[in-house]
Amino acid sequence: MANVVSLGHEKVQRVLDRAVVEMHIPGIVAEVKGPDGVWLGTAGLADITTGRRRRTGEYVHIGSAGKAFTAATMLQLEAEGKLDIDDPVEKWLPGLLGDKGYDGDRITIRHLLNNTSGLFITGLAPEISRRYSTRSGFLANRFDTWTTDELLELAVSQPPVHEPGAGFSYSNGGFYLAGAIIERATGNSYAQEVDRTVIRPLGLSHTYVRPADDTGYPNPHPRAYSEVFLREGVDPADVTAENWRSMFESPGLGPLDTTDFNSSWAWAAGNLVSTTSEMVRVLEALASGGLLPPEQHRKMWTTVSTEGGNWMPHARYGLGVFELDEAVTDGLTLRGVGGSLQGSHIAVVGTPDGEHTIAFHTNTEYRTWALIFELVAAEFDLPAIEIP
Repeated sequence: MANVVSLGHEKVQRVLDRAVVEMHIPGIVAEVKGPDGVWLGTAGLADITTGRRRRTGEYVHIGSAGKAFTAATMLQLEAEGKLDIDDPVEKWLPGLLGDKGYDGDRITIRHLLNNTSGLFITGLAPEISRRYSTRSGFLANRFDTWTTDELLELAVSQPPVHEPGAGFSYSNGGFYLAGAIIERATGNSYAQEVDRTVIRPLGLSHTYVRPADDTGYPNPHPRAYSEVFLREGVDPADVTAENWRSMFESPGLGPLDTTDFNSSWAWAAGNLVSTTSEMVRVLEALASGGLLPPEQHRKMWTTVSTEGGNWMPHARYGLGVFELDEAVTDGLTLRGVGGSLQGSHIAVVGTPDGEHTIAFHTNTEYRTWALIFELVAAEFDLPAIEIP
């Protein structure tokens, strides 16, 4: 463990150590920035073959934390007068939704960004499951490159799950559409606009949208490991939001190294690389209003209920961001971003003034919501947060 300032973070370090010993996470790194300085903590390994340990400053995949970049870019375009987040999708992507059971005149950009569009859970699409959800499928398809047209087709390949605005359903597909709208409204690529509106204004020198053909990471970076696969022979069409946990392979097969793979399927839903330090800076700016104009900042943090959406408990969702329920944070308002994909899981949580933030990363995907809530409780001196 490295300490820039010794702040007495023994409770946080104990959670890191327990994540490795009890949750069997290969390695974890955490960074805390508060009024008194910066604290850095690590536990476990960056490479289970060589024994190299986790360290700070590593490049990591941030998964769905990238949704906040997409939302911030869209909101900045609104501030510049290029679009309105209450524009219907049909205005920008005419005909895309018309024959797929979706109403492009009723689904708005806001619906896409707060996951209330009614688009189905893209991660459960049979084509995604076929390619990546079993060990054999992942090994055969790990270097596949997805085009934007393929992702847009994927986004509407299954029927709606509810009417626009009628509920919350976490959908990468909505962010694919948002990425396409960004490109249509500006004439630039999604990556160029994220760089212009978020990365450069915040001075992020270690954060970038991953190119569609990229399969590696700059050094230093941890190896990525996954043990979350469906049993061989499971028909992806049988997997639902309710039964997916029961479809997993039996434990004990050991981790698969997933470091080198193409994540273009994530695109505007979360295909960025960053560091914990720069993600702290991102959340500080988003939470406090340091990046967006006041009107757009307010819109980003206007949240909706996630109840019934098979997502993180004790949370409400804004535009690519979340707030924790104050009933479990002892009245403290905490804002955050997070994401997970094969071999990577990150979460960043902090106060709205941007003065106190914790970020952590594991080199395996999400295992349990308990980890984020234990770290939040330890860092912000809260009572234990129960997981439903």
